[in-house]
Amino acid sequence: MSKISNAFSNGKAFIAFITCGDPDLATTAACVREAVKNGADLIELGIPFSDPTAEGPVIQGANIRALAGGVKTKDVFELVRELRKDVTVPMVFMTYANVVFSYGSEKFICTCEEVGIDGIILPDVPFEEKEDFLPICRAHGVDLISLIAPTSENRIGMIAKEAEGFIYLVSSLGVTGTRTDITTDLSSIVEKIRSVTKTPVAIGFGISKPEQAAAMSKISDGAIVGSAIVKIVEQYGKDAPSHVGEYVKSMKEAMN
Repeated sequence: MSKISNAFSNGKAFIAFITCGDPDLATTAACVREAVKNGADLIELGIPFSDPTAEGPVIQGANIRALAGGVKTKDVFELVRELRKDVTVPMVFMTYANVVFSYGSEKFICTCEEVGIDGIILPDVPFEEKEDFLPICRAHGVDLISLIAPTSENRIGMIAKEAEGFIYLVSSLGVTGTRTDITTDLSSIVEKIRSVTKTPVAIGFGISKPEQAAAMSKISDGAIVGSAIVKIVEQYGKDAPSHVGEYVKSMKEAMN
């Protein structure tokens, strides 16, 4: 069984997204540790990329800052290797097909296994093209995590049936970023997913407030928060870790 299931074994999972290398890798490592200490059940690490098409301005800005600081994919692997000395919760990468291809798919996924990455999320790879990566992921015990969007409609069952690790349910159309309200009928999508699979479902895109996290976790197995955490890092820079910890604690408490 996938290690990712551990994130969902103690009630609702809080999943924290952090862009690696913004403002530097030491701060990223400290933010990860503070997030875990304060209740994050799974960490999603963003590998900096010049054209992150699924991201809104907040995470795009973090990518630009990290790249300007000289962070490369190999540095992110070293960061994970270092974190794995004491961080035991599941960790996954959120990145793009181009990053994997340019590193070499076999080498990238093999290194994921070696350093302790449990899964990868590739938002620009449609379900129909996942075979480019799936056999390599399976060979190395790395879950290829599926995304389901409100527009997936008649493909929901098909995607859910083959999903591994957890299902990333996109709350709203558009790119990542905080939203005042999430108006999509997500409970009916979750119902559809649950009719075909026991794979946990976590909702992401737009969640930033404790009450939103609580509402999303009522209808699913967990909540994913990215832009709100990245904003804290942008605001506090190298002093961000303790603020990230406080924020994660408030979100996790609201969910429980």
